[in-house]
Amino acid sequence: MLSPALAPPPTPTPVETIAAALDRVGPLHGMPVEDRLWLARNGEEVIAQAGDILFEEGAPAERMILILKGEIHVRRQHSGPMALFIGRAGQMTGLLPFSRMTSYGGQGFAISPVWALLIHKSKFPEMLAAIPSMANRVVSTLLDRVREVTRMEQQAEKLTALNKLAGNLAHELNNPASAAQRAAANLVTELRANRDNRFKLVNLCLTEEQIRGIEAWEERILARPATAARDAGNFITSEEAMRKWLADLPCDNSWEIASQLADQGATLHDLQNLRTILEPREACVSLQYFARYLRSRRSVDTLLNSTARIFDLISAVKTYSYMDRAPILEVDVPAGLDATVQMFQSRMRNVKFEHDYQADLPCISAYGSELNQVWTALIENALDALGNNGLLRIACRVEGEMLLVEIWDSGPGIPVELQDRIFEPFFTTKAPGQGLGLGLDNAMRIVRKHRGHLSVRSEPGSTCFRVRLPIDQLQAY
Repeated sequence: MLSPALAPPPTPTPVETIAAALDRVGPLHGMPVEDRLWLARNGEEVIAQAGDILFEEGAPAERMILILKGEIHVRRQHSGPMALFIGRAGQMTGLLPFSRMTSYGGQGFAISPVWALLIHKSKFPEMLAAIPSMANRVVSTLLDRVREVTRMEQQAEKLTALNKLAGNLAHELNNPASAAQRAAANLVTELRANRDNRFKLVNLCLTEEQIRGIEAWEERILARPATAARDAGNFITSEEAMRKWLADLPCDNSWEIASQLADQGATLHDLQNLRTILEPREACVSLQYFARYLRSRRSVDTLLNSTARIFDLISAVKTYSYMDRAPILEVDVPAGLDATVQMFQSRMRNVKFEHDYQADLPCISAYGSELNQVWTALIENALDALGNNGLLRIACRVEGEMLLVEIWDSGPGIPVELQDRIFEPFFTTKAPGQGLGLGLDNAMRIVRKHRGHLSVRSEPGSTCFRVRLPIDQLQAY
C-alpha cells in the first residue's frame, strides 16, 4: 500500500508525453512506441514532493514503479540508517513480474520531486501478453537488482564485522595506552621531585664509607622478591611500623616512603640498619630519594610492558590483515588463528581458551586476509553462542592431504532443523540489526575458493565447525 503522498497530478499528463518519458527508462529503452503507449494508458501517473514518505518498511508491495523524474531512497529502519537502495529517474523498481517480493524492505522517501508511473500487479498478466519483450526486460532488471542488493548486503556485513573488530581492538589498546600515559605522568613527577631533592643529597657530604654502605643497603632491598604473596595483615603492620619510625625521625612524607619500601619488601629492621650508617637527616633524604627511585622504576616497567602490549596488538593486526603483502602467499594458518583470537580478547574475559596445534604444520598457498575472514566468522559465532562465558577450543592438524582446523565451543548447540540452513545467504537467528546472515555464507565461499570444505557438527554443549584446506594448492587458482 503506497502512501497518500503519491497522488495523481492536478492535470493528467498526455499519454504521448508519458510514453516519450518511458523511453528514457533504461530497461524500456528501444521499446516500440505502441508498447509504451500501452503502459501509459494502463498505469497510474503519480507525483510526490521532496521529503514525502512513499512507502513504509514491511508494507505490501503491489506495484511496479517506473521512475520518470526525481530520486527515491529506501532506508532500513530496523538495522540502522543504512541506505539500502537509491532509485533515480530512468529506473524500473518496486514489485516486478516473476519477483517473489511481497513487501518493501525499507522505508522509501523522495529526495527530490518525483514523477512516476505505477503498474498494479493485477495488470502484469495482461502487460506480458500485450508486450512480449517485457519478460526479458523484467528478468534482466531482476538479475541486476539481486546482484546490487547482494553487493550492498555483503558490504554492510563487512562494515559490521570491521566495526566489531575496531571496537575490540580499541578496547584492547585502551588499557595499555592508559597505563603508559599514567606511568609517564608519574615518571615526570618523580623526576621533577628528585631534581628538587638533588641539592639536599649533595649537601649531605657523605663519606666514601657511607656511600658504599647505602649502595649495599639498597642492593639488598632491591634484591627482595615481590610482596604479592605476603600476608596482608603482616604487610600492613610492617608498613605502619616503618611509617611511625620515619615520622619520629622526623621525615616528611613518611606515609609515602613507607608505602614504597613496604612494596619492595623492606622492614623496620632494615631501616634501623640504615640508621647505623647515617644520621637522622641523612637517612631521611636518602630514603626520600630511594622511594622516588622505586616509583620511577615501577613507572618505567609499566611503560615497557604497556608499549610491548601495544606492539603485540599492532603486530597481530598486521598479521590478521596481511598488510603490505601479496594477496596470495604462503600462509601460516595457526598464526592467522592466533591473530584473529587476539582481535576478540575484549570479549573473552570469562571465556576459557584452549588451542591444540600440531607441531611443524606446513604453510599453504592462500589468500591470507580472506582466510582470516573465515576464522573471524567462526570464532565470533562461537563467542555469540557462549554468551562470552564457556570454553572455546581451536585445533589445527594435518589430516591426509588436507589441513584441518576445528573450532569448538561449549554453547547450547545448533538445533538439528537449522543445521542445514546456517550456510544459506541472509539466513540468521540473530535479532534484527545484529546480523545479516552473510558471515557463514561468505566463509563457505572463501573455503570453496581454496578448494576446501566447511562443515558443522553440533549437539547441546558441543559445536564444532571443521574447515579442511588442501595443502597442495597448485590448481586452486
